[in-house]
Amino acid sequence: MAEPLADQIMRKVNQAAELYHRLMLVIAPSGAGKTTALLEVRDRTGATLINVNLELSRLMLDLTQRQRALKLPRLLQEIVDKDTGNMTFLDNIELLFDVGLKQDPLRLLQGLSRNKTVVASWNGAIIDGFLTYAEPAHPEFRRYPVHDFLVASPEMTT
Repeated sequence: MAEPLADQIMRKVNQAAELYHRLMLVIAPSGAGKTTALLEVRDRTGATLINVNLELSRLMLDLTQRQRALKLPRLLQEIVDKDTGNMTFLDNIELLFDVGLKQDPLRLLQGLSRNKTVVASWNGAIIDGFLTYAEPAHPEFRRYPVHDFLVASPEMTT
């Protein structure tokens, strides 16, 4: 039987402190229980859970499209820096993939994870050793080699 996702996150989160980028991605398709698992781990640890789409949208309402693209990394850093704990959970990160914002979502998350452990939900999969987001024909499609971050997934058993 597969290990519950929340237990897997708890078990692996301590390993993140040993990494250059203290980043763990909770990888699964939409509706697979990532948010529920993050809420459970948040309750166990007392860490903050941030809805990235909601918080960034609030801060970017009055900005032009160009200003949004330029300021997004700093705004995201400010959101995460408000949480003074040593671990932050990020959920609903889809806005980071918006083509008009011209961002590299994994690079943004890695930058956030230099000074604290960041656990982020990622709507995607690992296929042939590559982290993916969206389907190849989709404009938001991303594909990254799996390294420099930890992975928790309902499909993983170890």
